[in-house]
Amino acid sequence: MRDIIIQLVTAFFGAFGFALLFQLRKKLLIAAAVGGLINWGVYLLIEPMFDNEFIPCFVAAAVAVVYCEVAARVFKAPVTLFLVPSIVPSVPGSGLFYTMSSIVKKDWAGAKEFGLRTAEFALGIAAGICLAVVVFSIVNTIVHRAKEHKSE
Repeated sequence: MRDIIIQLVTAFFGAFGFALLFQLRKKLLIAAAVGGLINWGVYLLIEPMFDNEFIPCFVAAAVAVVYCEVAARVFKAPVTLFLVPSIVPSVPGSGLFYTMSSIVKKDWAGAKEFGLRTAEFALGIAAGICLAVVVFSIVNTIVHRAKEHKSE
């Protein structure tokens, strides 16, 4: 349990650091950091249920997009301001490092193992973001058309 709390706090501050790096307004910093915490929290919750990295990353990224879409509407700011810091905790930096390290050492089996795991992470993140953004876009279009139709 202590390990999970440390990971969540680290995810929060990692996302907070990237929000600072991108010079978000002060009132948006905490909301962006909470997105990172939610993203990593969902990943930690789902990861033990699956043998691969794709599905936990997919679900965590999709949940992060939902959070970011809601935060963007609440704070009247672009979704991207929340999404980039929110996704940072799940970026497979260590996987990239170990893949490249294995390649440099000519450990092809290790490179394959780390490379595939890293690719699963990256594809899961990308697919989760894409699906959630498309769903939100479709819902927004339907709502907008319904409002236009109602006002006529």
